[in-house]
Amino acid sequence: EKAKTNKLQPNEYQGGTFTISNLGMYGTKSFAAIINPPQSCILAIGAGTKQLMFDPSVKDPTKQPYRVATVMNVTLSCDHRVVDGAVGAQWLQAFKGFVEKPVTMML
Repeated sequence: EKAKTNKLQPNEYQGGTFTISNLGMYGTKSFAAIINPPQSCILAIGAGTKQLMFDPSVKDPTKQPYRVATVMNVTLSCDHRVVDGAVGAQWLQAFKGFVEKPVTMML
C-alpha cells in the first residue's frame, strides 16, 4: 500500500541484493533498469507480445512452418564489481529455461 501511494521510506526498500522491475504491465516492451546500490542486479521485465515465429518442427511441406508465440523481453543489469557478466548471462539462460518450461521448476 505504501508503495502505491509513494510513501515508502528508503530504509523500507534498502538492504536487498536483487530487484525485479516490471513495466510490462504498462505495455512497455523492453527497458534497461538502473541498479540501486547496494543491489547487485536488477531484472527489467517487459510486456509479452504476440509475434510470428518460424517453427522448425513443421516438416510437412504443404503446411506453413510458422506459429504465433508470446515473446517477452527481459534485461539483466549487473554491478560488475559483484557479479561477473558471464555469470549474469548464465543466470539469464537458466531464467529463460524456467519461463519457457515452468514445470522444470518443480522438485
